[in-house]
Amino acid sequence: MELLSYISKGLFLSEEEAKRYIVTIPRRYKKYPIAKRNGNGYRLIAQPARQVKALQKAVINHMLANLKVHENAFAYEADKSIRSNALMHCNNDYLLKMDFKNFFMSIKPHNLLSVLKEYGVELTGTDIFVLENLFFWKLRRNSPLRLSVGAPSSPIISNTVMYFFDEEISKRCKELDITYSRYADDLTFSTKIKGALFDVPKLVREVLNIVNLRNIKINHDKTVFTSRKFNRHVTGVTITTEGYLSLGRDRKRLLRSKIHHYVCGVLSEKEILTLKGELGYAKFIEHKFFLSMIKRYGNAVISEISKYEI
Repeated sequence: MELLSYISKGLFLSEEEAKRYIVTIPRRYKKYPIAKRNGNGYRLIAQPARQVKALQKAVINHMLANLKVHENAFAYEADKSIRSNALMHCNNDYLLKMDFKNFFMSIKPHNLLSVLKEYGVELTGTDIFVLENLFFWKLRRNSPLRLSVGAPSSPIISNTVMYFFDEEISKRCKELDITYSRYADDLTFSTKIKGALFDVPKLVREVLNIVNLRNIKINHDKTVFTSRKFNRHVTGVTITTEGYLSLGRDRKRLLRSKIHHYVCGVLSEKEILTLKGELGYAKFIEHKFFLSMIKRYGNAVISEISKYEI
């Protein structure tokens, strides 16, 4: 692939100088914790330095942009979203949600190299050196290399690494009349057949072994079976008992309250910007509710919020 030559020319360095720089990249990350959405602990973000980010993007575009992303993988794809992911499952009666534990940080260099080999990509020892150090980081000097949450290259690498898993699990599910989709580390399975989903966790473990992703583990605490009798939730989107996508009752109540507070003039600039984003999300997920807010508060108010800038 001659990656070192590509990088050295882009940085106006000799190949030896480029190698000395590349070997330092796994430590050129700013690390900070952010609270998890469920409030249960923190997620470690490792964000590469600005020059490293630019280099990662350039090499991704040069090398990985044309690699396959499976049609059932919905995260980080321009024409896909949490909405299209949820729509896959809205007409089925039974739902299973699963989650991978520490997904990005579980992905190691050998996972990427193995997939590239399956694609028939020829890698020299120098190419492997570049890929390992450019796209994977170290928590400490003696820590193993792993994918980071925070690098612009991590999403496409994760989808590339998961392609053969997605392919195999999709094929197995199709044989069982089960619909499968994956949004980053969130796996969703649905079917019209009662009891068909109970063996899926075992199937997921089996397929991870088959495609040499044994280092990726299931987070069993987040495995949830549910049915049409209840509102179901897929990547944050509610599927009603009637099979429609919804924001959910609590979120809609809160949004109405915030719009009312906006009309009363009691929201700060930051709160209005947050409301603007939430209103855009509502329009995207449940357009009927968005139209009801226009009817209730008037087009002028909703338009004013939607166009708000500081």
